Amino acid sequence: MVRAAILPAVGSPLEIAEIELPEPGPGQVRVRLAAAGVCHSDLSLSNGTMRVPVPAVLGHEGAGTVVSVGAGVTHVAPGDGVVLNWAPSCGNCHACSLGEVWLCANALAGAGDVYARRADGTDLHPGLNVAAFAEETVVAGACVLPVPDGVPLADAALLGCAVLTGYGAVHHAARVRAGESVAVFGVGGVGLATLQAARIAGAARIVAVDVSAEKEELARSAGATDYVVASEATAREIRGLTGGQGVDVAVECVGRAVTIRTAWESTRRGGRTTVVGIGGKDQQVTFNALELFHWGRTLAGCVYGNADPAADLPVLAAHVRAGRLDLGALVTDRIGLDDIPAAFENMIAGKGGRALVAF
Repeated sequence: MVRAAILPAVGSPLEIAEIELPEPGPGQVRVRLAAAGVCHSDLSLSNGTMRVPVPAVLGHEGAGTVVSVGAGVTHVAPGDGVVLNWAPSCGNCHACSLGEVWLCANALAGAGDVYARRADGTDLHPGLNVAAFAEETVVAGACVLPVPDGVPLADAALLGCAVLTGYGAVHHAARVRAGESVAVFGVGGVGLATLQAARIAGAARIVAVDVSAEKEELARSAGATDYVVASEATAREIRGLTGGQGVDVAVECVGRAVTIRTAWESTRRGGRTTVVGIGGKDQQVTFNALELFHWGRTLAGCVYGNADPAADLPVLAAHVRAGRLDLGALVTDRIGLDDIPAAFENMIAGKGGRALVAF
C-alpha cells in the first residue's frame, strides 16, 4: 500500500488515500518517486478541460528510483534513477512515421488501463499514463527514461514536462534565433522554463508578461529583460519596447483566448506566435481574413514542446551541467503530498512558479 492523490470524479477535490499497487508485469517498471511537479495540466484534468478516465491518480511530471522491473525490461534496472515520460511514442502510427513523435496517436493509450486499486477495491486509472502523485507507481517500460548524468534526481522531475515543453517551444516550435526578440505570456513553471530557453537561444530582448506584478523578480532571474503586467494595453506596451514593431516571437503559456489574441497582436509583421497553453473548448479566438493576410504572422500550436524526450533529455542535461539551465530556479514551493490541493488553489490564483512534491 502506498499513499496517493486521487481524483475521484471530474470536478471533485483530490483525496489523499492509500492505494494498492501490483508488482510490475511483463514490460512494466515500478518506481519510487523522489519528486513530482504540480502542473497546470493536472488542474485541467481535474476540472474537465482535458479528459481522462476516472477515478485516477494524477501527476505526470516526476522522477524517481526503479524498485523492480517486469519481464522483458532491459533498459533500466532496480536502483536506476529515471524520469517519467507521460507521452511515450508508439513508433508505428502516422505521426511517428513522420518523426513527429509528440503527436503520437497512441501516446495516451495507457491512461485507460486499470493500474491500481483503492483499499475498498475500486479500480484506479493512471492519469496521463504515469500517476506521479503517489509515493510509488507502476508504469509501462516506455514511460521511463534514465536520468542523465549530472542532474539531481529531484530536479530531474521538471524535465518530464515543464522544461521539455518550454525548451521545445523555443527551440523546436518557434525556432528562436540569436538576436531575436521574444515575449513569454504566463510566468508559471512552463513560462519560467521558456524564459530560460529564450536566454539560452540568445534572444536579445525577452519580455515576460503576467497578471501578477509580484513575479517580476522571478521572471528576470530566469532571463527576462523586461516585465509587463498584463492589461488591455499589453500589446501596445510590447510594441513600444520593440521600436513599434512587436516581437519576433511570442509564446503563450496560459491557454486563454484573450492571452492568445494579445500574444498575436504583440508579434511583429511576419513573426511567429506559438501557443503552448491548454485552453478549454469555450475559449474561442477570432481573426479576420484581412489581418491574416496583412500581418503575415504564423500562429502555431505546440504539443509537449514538439519534443522527443529520448533525444532532448541529453541536450537539456548538457545545459544543466554547463550552468545554462537552472532547474531549481523554476521551483517556488517544495511541498508534501498532502499539500497538492493547496497547490492547485495557488495555480488558480496565479501564484508562484512550479510547486514540487518531495517524497
